[in-house]
Amino acid sequence: MSPAGCPHVNGFKVDNWKQNLRVIYQCFVWSGSPETRKRKAKSCICHMCGAHLNRLHSCLYCVFFACFAKKHIHEHAKSKRHNLAIDLLYGGIYCFMCQDYIYDKDMEQIAKEEQRKAWKMQGIGEKYSTWEPTKRELELLRHNPKRRRITSNCTIGLRGLINLGNTCFMNCIVQALTHTPLLRDFFLSDRHKCEMQSNSCLVCEMSQLFQEFYSGHRSPHIPFRLLHLVWTHARHLAGYEQQDAHEFLIAALDVLHRHCKDDNGKKANNPNHCNCIIDQIFTGGLQSDVTCQVCHGVSTTIDPFWDISLDLPGSSTPFWPLSPGGDGSTLNGESHTTGATTLTDCLRSKESRMNGQHQQTVDPFSNDNKYSLFAVVNHQGTLESGHYTTFIRQHKDQWFKCDDAIITKASIKDVLDSEGYLLFYHKQFLEYE
Repeated sequence: MSPAGCPHVNGFKVDNWKQNLRVIYQCFVWSGSPETRKRKAKSCICHMCGAHLNRLHSCLYCVFFACFAKKHIHEHAKSKRHNLAIDLLYGGIYCFMCQDYIYDKDMEQIAKEEQRKAWKMQGIGEKYSTWEPTKRELELLRHNPKRRRITSNCTIGLRGLINLGNTCFMNCIVQALTHTPLLRDFFLSDRHKCEMQSNSCLVCEMSQLFQEFYSGHRSPHIPFRLLHLVWTHARHLAGYEQQDAHEFLIAALDVLHRHCKDDNGKKANNPNHCNCIIDQIFTGGLQSDVTCQVCHGVSTTIDPFWDISLDLPGSSTPFWPLSPGGDGSTLNGESHTTGATTLTDCLRSKESRMNGQHQQTVDPFSNDNKYSLFAVVNHQGTLESGHYTTFIRQHKDQWFKCDDAIITKASIKDVLDSEGYLLFYHKQFLEYE
């Protein structure tokens, strides 16, 4: 595609193209109202294979939805010579002649306007709307000699943490959280609006931690306020005994979740109906389907969880998804057999057993389900004592080992060779790669 942009867009810009594009964004992309979300859920299926997933795209020239992953939308574009389609999840415009997603100023403006309208209808416009500098702000940025430039070898964001007495379990989780891309963007853009007393709000302290980490200071930070707040709100972690990093992670997320407000200004006590930033980033849904052996009806339940514990070769313990606000006492999943197992194998349920028969399930590992590793927590020692360290990813492909106050450069081999007690992934978005 030339620097001037896609030359094939002009063929679409005829008659009422703006209004037509707005309708597509309103009804099938952003879907601000409950009615439009229901309409999108019912109507947005591939017209060729009937699938709901596989990156659905809509033709911009006619009413036609089709899979991008299986190239059904490509077949439609070729047969009908309809060269433009819109991604129904992210709103990007794809040109089949350029074979790439394209940028058009007019289309981008319509997309942003409709997205803001949808956010406003859902009550989250003020909280999560994008920020764009004004002309005055751009001028100030250009003439500010002290502005920082982020280069490939930049160390901003890397900062050691002082061990306050067996607090390596806390330090390793803090390093992972401060390098979580979406959480970093949230706090560094000053999105948190506290309605508690600031000296008792863990979210305020996390916001301050991000400021400390990305201030450019290189001396180790002393997280005494964070430790005090954790002791106050999660009393089972109080004291100077060695604690479990996984238990601390769950407790920290729970307190952060409780101290956040949802979009209606109410306490976020119900994990099933919460739009706080913690739930948006860390909460997943575990779907359980129970099939009646008599009528073959299927009852579906979706339970929230913050993490999934996976079996390793030789283990006979099933995985235990730990639910927000729960104690993890509900057993889900099946035991895995022993043998050489990859992480992908641990996440897959290759076969399901029904009526004594093995049935092959749909492969969930499509192009839409790719994640990138950005932090690894390791533990050395015994179950009763030991030491925690963290590998964190900086920029695209640089890794560093965080050992309390000491941070050293690490190779990808160092990361892959480590045992890996906790693995942190984010969905594979282009802006974080």
